[in-house]
Amino acid sequence: MNVGKSGYRVFSANSTAACTELGKRITERLGVELGKAVVYQEPNRETRVEINESVRGQDIFIIQTIPRDVNTAIMELLVMAYALKTSCAKNIIGVIPYFPYSKQCKMRKRGSIVCKLLASMLAKAGLTHIITMDLHQKEIQGFFSFPVDNLRASPFLLQYIQEEVPDYRNAIIVAKSPSAAKRAQSYAERLRLGLAVMHGEAQCAESDMADGRHSPPSVKNTTGHPGLELPWMMAKEKPPITVVGDVGGRIAIIVDDIVDDVEDFVAAAEILKERGAYKIYIMATHGLLSGDAPRLIEESAIDEVVVTNTVPHEVQKLQCPKIKTVDVSMILAEAIRRIHNGESMAYLFRNITVDD
Repeated sequence: MNVGKSGYRVFSANSTAACTELGKRITERLGVELGKAVVYQEPNRETRVEINESVRGQDIFIIQTIPRDVNTAIMELLVMAYALKTSCAKNIIGVIPYFPYSKQCKMRKRGSIVCKLLASMLAKAGLTHIITMDLHQKEIQGFFSFPVDNLRASPFLLQYIQEEVPDYRNAIIVAKSPSAAKRAQSYAERLRLGLAVMHGEAQCAESDMADGRHSPPSVKNTTGHPGLELPWMMAKEKPPITVVGDVGGRIAIIVDDIVDDVEDFVAAAEILKERGAYKIYIMATHGLLSGDAPRLIEESAIDEVVVTNTVPHEVQKLQCPKIKTVDVSMILAEAIRRIHNGESMAYLFRNITVDD
């Protein structure tokens, strides 16, 4: 039975076997079984969810890892949450280690803040709480009308560095752009290591992308009000690539939250090699590794890419042996146990800094 003495159930909302691995690891640590439910796609690609046991008055945890088919995974989560809501579940808590659309959390030109839309959809479907890990921007928590526990993977990645990186005392933590400097500084301070920051034309920070404040474009409008003269905006121009910090003869460890398109990481690795770094590691929480990422990593100067299992990437590991995985099911299982028992979550955030 999935019902323990404490009276909660854990379901997986994924319809693919590869994505249920994290759910199985979590339930093994909790000593329960996955809930009895069937999630599948109709021939016309509609999502169908069938709950095959009573959930009335129970705390329900839905584990949803996000595969490459992001939109299908979102629909599976929404439909399952609504099915549990209409089945009279007491509380419905979503365990979403990698929160999708988290990069779309700012206004871009005439676009929209899709992350806010998704937060509203989850609330409407019936979720009452979310457990996630390393949101792309911590301010995303403000989009939700219910509690969000944003766990951190940094303790697991720091432990990996200390145990698996030979001679890590000779390492230096690298931020591949100024926007990542705070996270890198946090790692460097806890490991008692030096810090280097990369800056220049090879970087394309998210903050540099055009947003609504630059719209309409700065072209002189002859049809405007004759008395209105706005100041002319000078275009941004990045300087040549620069590494602030000495990486010569050191192990360079680049830290970030997401590894998706790896071109920036490959370019950063080449620059660090030119500056004298003899080994290069990439440390990140979410390993999306889209497209040709495994091939590019294998052919690059990167020695190892270390990510957690918040996103399934077994296929990419088969294509590139440089990709390593750190298991974070322990902290997710403990979060589930504490939330159900009404215990404080402070223990899971001990020694965690604001910049993590």
